[in-house]
Amino acid sequence: MAPPSADGLKVIILGGGIAGLTTGLALTKFAPPGKVPKIDIYEIRPEPAVIGGAVNLTPNALRMLDYLGCLQIMKDRDYGKTIDYLEVFDVYSGKLAESSFRGPEGKGVGDPPYKALRITRGDALKAVLAAVDAQENITMTCGKRTVSIDEQPDSVTIHFDDGESATAELLMGCDGIHSVVRLKHVEPERKATYSGVANAFGFAPIEKDFKVHFECTAINFARRGMLLTSYYNTKMDSVYVGGLMQVPDVGSRDGWKSVGADADKTRQSLLDRFGDAKIPCIVPLIEKAEDFFLWPVYTLTKYGKWSTDRVMLLGDAAHAMPPQGESTGIVFEDTVLFSRCLTRWIEKGRPGPNLREPFEAYEALRKKRIEVAFDESKNVVSTVSDAGWFGHTLKTYIVPWFLWFTHGYREKHFREDVTTSDIKY
Repeated sequence: MAPPSADGLKVIILGGGIAGLTTGLALTKFAPPGKVPKIDIYEIRPEPAVIGGAVNLTPNALRMLDYLGCLQIMKDRDYGKTIDYLEVFDVYSGKLAESSFRGPEGKGVGDPPYKALRITRGDALKAVLAAVDAQENITMTCGKRTVSIDEQPDSVTIHFDDGESATAELLMGCDGIHSVVRLKHVEPERKATYSGVANAFGFAPIEKDFKVHFECTAINFARRGMLLTSYYNTKMDSVYVGGLMQVPDVGSRDGWKSVGADADKTRQSLLDRFGDAKIPCIVPLIEKAEDFFLWPVYTLTKYGKWSTDRVMLLGDAAHAMPPQGESTGIVFEDTVLFSRCLTRWIEKGRPGPNLREPFEAYEALRKKRIEVAFDESKNVVSTVSDAGWFGHTLKTYIVPWFLWFTHGYREKHFREDVTTSDIKY
């Protein structure tokens, strides 16, 4: 791949997760000819974190990953399991509905068509890391803890706890919900709060003759939460088991780490909530699951500041919210749309004393979509919260109707190609 250009923008990205890595790829992919940016990524962990649950990459997310050169790596390495459709069950009465990714001809949604992919966060990150490693203009350094950020009219400098520093023209805060860039510089008073729900997840190895109730992936509603059961590899020899449920606040991040690491207690909590399921495989899957971990779901306020003159927040650092079915895809949209706005500014000759013009173009393009996603995430929280018999029964009628009513909206979004859509700038 092309090395950085002499007059390319100098960029620092704080955060070596999916958001930071795909931002580096998008800034590179959309850079004008002869103006490839020099990108330095800094990650606080000693090495990239290839742990976590399994995510569903929707058709629009796969379209962007394909454009950035990551999807082919996933295919070559046999990462993930293609999802034709998602099934929805009531654990007491059976199947309620399904949401399809097959499209009108059964090949997927959009042109070219894409279905969905259930993949572990670790495998997704490995594929994106491989794509980043192929770029001569991107370097990544791990084990760097930022202690302060100094923004000047023509530059921004980050200082690390080892006494070193780095300076660039643009700083991207892609460092997650507890973002140092946000808390130390962009909007220190905007802190993450616990949403009231937590995600308990593990992986259940299964034998060939083990019978499950779903084809690819299933959401299973109960009175006290929602359980996701899904294949995540082509061998189909293991099932991802993830419970989203209402859990009292422990009170601190350290407290959550202690509670989350107690696998036996997490398993028992899931059995208490889903142990009365009439679907035969639910309890055995919970019992078989290994490496259970409980992860609190934090959120930010719906409205907030995303940028200064030379610093921009992307992904969870800007707008973390409870899961609403497309959380990872929203991050990819952020990276692509921001990169396109920045490229347009460079093509215009980099007008202005700072980066306010492309920043404002991006925020005008993006904030309404994020506000809609926030509202959708609130519905998810209420849906998985504890409910009595009547409330749960009502849910079993509302969920199928909601999926039918919003089908057109979801299909339209799945077809959207933000790599070519009008950015109005």
